[in-house]
Amino acid sequence: MDAKTLEKLLSDVKNDVVQVDDAVKQLEKLPFSDLGFAKIDNHREIRVGYPEVIYGEGKTVEQVQKIVEHMNDNKDNVLVTRCSEEMAKGVLEICPDAHYNPLGRTVSIRNVEQEITEDYIAIVAAGTSDLPVVEEAYETATMLGNKVVKVTDVGVAGIHRLFANIDVIRDAKVIIVIAGMEGALASVVGGLVKKPIIAVPTSIGYGANFGGLAALLSMLNTCASGVSVVNIDNGFGAAYNASMINKL
Repeated sequence: MDAKTLEKLLSDVKNDVVQVDDAVKQLEKLPFSDLGFAKIDNHREIRVGYPEVIYGEGKTVEQVQKIVEHMNDNKDNVLVTRCSEEMAKGVLEICPDAHYNPLGRTVSIRNVEQEITEDYIAIVAAGTSDLPVVEEAYETATMLGNKVVKVTDVGVAGIHRLFANIDVIRDAKVIIVIAGMEGALASVVGGLVKKPIIAVPTSIGYGANFGGLAALLSMLNTCASGVSVVNIDNGFGAAYNASMINKL
């Protein structure tokens, strides 16, 4: 065995040892960390492919800070949804590199670089008023390692706007359709494409919209095949499911 071959062998052995050491460190905290007010699921990514996501609404700033701090120390990618401006400021105090999206109400911290998919998710939205849900879906999908294309303000009141973007929508692997009012956009898109659609009703609309209930029922009752529906304003849930489909 020449010196060069021996050097490579020793390097491979060293790399394997480092990988084992990293694995042992990841397994040290079994199966969760108890912060008293929250139990952090350390092994969620091992089980389901994605790390735990922090839902901010209903939590105090201090609680969110402590959860983020713990996950950041573990070098996890961190995503906080439904994050108020006050919460975002609290997170930025302990992690200045965090990214805050005020419209989507999300905070994200990237500790692990991901390979971005070649296939993409198209997020199609009816109106500008739906953008908060669009941004929540966008931040979630990108944090989960997806290429994402946004097509916004293409509602049925001006259907020509949708047709002008139909090629980029059809080329997506999976489509998220976001709409309030009567929620008709999901059915229209469903009749034009051969890709799975995840519809998100939003709480945008006048009184008879009932805070998104009218759009929800319209989407659930769609006559277009291939449309599934998540809860009102649930951009996160739509993006999570779309990511799973996009990575199949």
